[in-house]
Amino acid sequence: MNLNNQLSIGAFRNEWQKASMSLLYTCGFLSNGYESFFKKHNVTSQQYNALRILRDQFPKPVSTSFLREKMLDKMSDASRLVSRLNAKGYVTVTQNPTDKRLVNILISSEGLSILSGIDKELYLLDALLQGLTEEEAATLVELLYKVRESITNTEERMASVEVATA
Repeated sequence: MNLNNQLSIGAFRNEWQKASMSLLYTCGFLSNGYESFFKKHNVTSQQYNALRILRDQFPKPVSTSFLREKMLDKMSDASRLVSRLNAKGYVTVTQNPTDKRLVNILISSEGLSILSGIDKELYLLDALLQGLTEEEAATLVELLYKVRESITNTEERMASVEVATA
């Protein structure tokens, strides 16, 4: 089935619209695959991402703003995410001694343990894209980088136009 039928769109304005709609549609499939995988481990993909970041920083504690900056999903509510991880015992949260407005977040031994179990099965996520050859996957990475660059450049141009017209 072609993309037009899958999305119930009669015609696309141009190939750029078709490409962006295809990316969004595919992202949904990929996200669902990731969520199903992580659900078996009693975490969400965002929680896993936060734990992965915390493990990379361990034993150094980090702030919620650092965590938000490094997250794949920049729109995530890092404070709520940390609260849920803390409730599960996967992180410890303490007040920053030098700045009382900040908290220090540190992955716990239980958090490290859950990541260790997930690490053993991460290869299953690779299977989501095994319809591509490794060369095609590498090309896709390069193309997606170009997409992100294009988005960043467009956002910067739009912001400068807004400033100039204000």
